[in-house]
Order: sequence, then structure tokens, then C-alpha cells
Amino acid sequence: MSDAAIRAGDARALACALVRIDSRNPGLTPGAAGEAECVALLRRVLDDWGFRTEVHEALPGRPNLLARVGAARAPRRLMFSGHLDVVGVDGMTHSPFEGEVRDGRLYARGAADMKGGVAAMCAAAWRAAQEPLDGEIVVALTADEEYESAGTRAMLERGVRADAAIVGEPTRLEIMPAHRGFVWIEVELSGRAAHGSRWDVGVDAIRHAGLLLSELDRVDAEELPRREHPLLGRASLHASTIAGGIGMSTYPDRCVVRLERRTLPGERGEDVIAEIERACAAVRARRPSFVAEVRLLMTQGPSDVALDAPIVHALTDALRARDEPVRVAGMSAWTDAALFNAAGIPAICFGPGDISLAHAAEEYIPLDEIDRAVSVLDVLARRWCG
Repeated sequence: MSDAAIRAGDARALACALVRIDSRNPGLTPGAAGEAECVALLRRVLDDWGFRTEVHEALPGRPNLLARVGAARAPRRLMFSGHLDVVGVDGMTHSPFEGEVRDGRLYARGAADMKGGVAAMCAAAWRAAQEPLDGEIVVALTADEEYESAGTRAMLERGVRADAAIVGEPTRLEIMPAHRGFVWIEVELSGRAAHGSRWDVGVDAIRHAGLLLSELDRVDAEELPRREHPLLGRASLHASTIAGGIGMSTYPDRCVVRLERRTLPGERGEDVIAEIERACAAVRARRPSFVAEVRLLMTQGPSDVALDAPIVHALTDALRARDEPVRVAGMSAWTDAALFNAAGIPAICFGPGDISLAHAAEEYIPLDEIDRAVSVLDVLARRWCG
């Protein structure tokens, strides 16, 4: 599809053009192209639509795009945020980048997560700016959300700010003011290598890992359900990977278990590390030969915006203005909204598409849902910046 075929404000055409670009994240798919071609297309299109655009490199060869419309240097600013990278395509049941339209749906990797949302936000910003605005709309389109969110981190480090943000992840047009965070932990269990017949000498690091997993199973079953959030439910913990052992007739001297703990608002990475260390201490009290080192690999904070926050009220009013149902829920996945909130920008998730189709073998987005998102976000932007 040529740029000329994407008329100003045409979210469907823009979504179709975007999903036909392979923007797999090279952090997940080595050698993949990344987001540069999407940024180039969007800059050409949005320049033609009258936006003021800037491109900044987030990672080598992987740019962010900022597109602004409305009153420059305005005291009131609304951000529409989205990411341009997509995950891998192994196991997909349809062509990942053909962008087939069938039965009112657009099928492609990234259609739901989240190029349909990106197109809706761009079109809504353009429509809102067809009348004079007293505020500014900033469309922030970033790299690397699917891996380490380097794009949004770089953008915030540049000082880009707004009074509030909509992160256009797929929510089926539900308002999602909160999501869990996550902490990745590595536990290295140390044993003592010995011949398999020497039970009196060998210390089995793998069996010690089993004892720890049993204790963590108790934590997940008994302790974590006591921590709940009204939109997100309970905290959770699971074992992600386990590796160890030397050979069939050798006591293993080392075993490494990696864990993921999904956190609720108010929980921090150091709280989770302390929780795992308490579990280790409980095992050690029963088995003195138990030796473990707990390491924090990565933490991404949770996100939580109060239900009475101005941006939640404004989006609720915009939905009602378009006769759309108002549904409020918790987001199941982690998003860049957490980074915006940590930077002092109240950010909530709202967009077309279903998060359950993200990263799936079959990924699609209903085209009419893109249209409805444009309509709601247009009202929101006009009122916020009017």
C-alpha cells in the first residue's frame, strides 16, 4: 500500500500498512529488522497529515517517533503512547505480515498488539486537531516494549512529559487503570559432587531445589492469596526454568532455578527477594546442608491509577458520549504504563483488540473496533485539550 492510499485520519488503512511491515524485535528474534521501517512510514504519513514529527534513536538503528499536533508549548498536554515492535511468528496459523482482511478482521502479527491501537491513536489525534485546540496531543511511538522497553525509557529520559497518557494496548475498549509488575529471580543451589554410591558424601543440589520449590508452592498457595488488588486479584509466583546435574551416577553440585513473581501495586523487587530468602531460610532450618544464593535478575514495577483520577473520568465521559459501554478492569499483561506512572504521568491502558490474541498463533483485530476506538479517543482529546 502506497502512502498516498492512506488518507488523512484513515485508521484502517494505516493499520493495514503497519502490519505489513515486519517489525519483529531483534532482542527476541536475532537478526530481525526492528521498528525503523514502521517509523519511516509513520513519519511520512503523519507529516502529510500535518503533525510536527521528531525521530530519536532509542537503540542503535531502532528509533522512536514523536508526533505532535495542536497548540505547541501548550500548558495542557495529552499523550497517546504505543509500541511498534512485535514478537516472533513461529507457529502462526496464517501469514504473519500479509495483513489479510477477512470477515471484518485484520489478520497479522501485531494487529492486536498493537498496530491497530497505534493507527487508532494517530487517526484520533488528527481528527481532534481539525478544530483549534488549546492543548497539545503527543503521539509517542516507541521501540523495544516487547523486550526491555528501551524506547519508552529513552523517551522519558529526554524529558517528554504530559498531564496524562493513554497507552493503546488491546483492552477491547475497556478502561484498564492497573496492571501487575513482575520480578525475575535466580536461585543457585549448591551441593557437593560425589559418586552416585556415596550418599554419605554427596549433597544433591537438585533435590534441594525440589525442597525450595515445595516451600514456594506453600507460599503461593497460602501467603500470596492474602494479597489482593480490587482490579488485579492476587499476587502469584511460578517456576520458569530449572537446570542442573552432571551425569546419571553423580550427585549434582549445582542447580539453578529461575522464578517469576507477579507483583501488585505497592510491592517492590526487594520485597520479593526477601520473600524468596525467607523461603530458603525455612528449608535450611529443616535441612542444614541447604545452600542457596538468591539473585535479582530484573524487575518491572506494577501500575495503578486511582479510579477517580481525572484521566479515568475523562475517558469514561468520552465512552458515554459515543454510547459505548463503560467497563473497568485490570490489565493482565505488563505495559509501558508503569514507566509513565513512575515518571509522574498518570497512564491507563485503553485500545482496540483483545490481549488474549497477543503473541498467539492466530492474531487479528476487528476493524470496527479500531473505528470505535478512534471515535472515543477523538472525543477524549478534544475535551482534554479543548
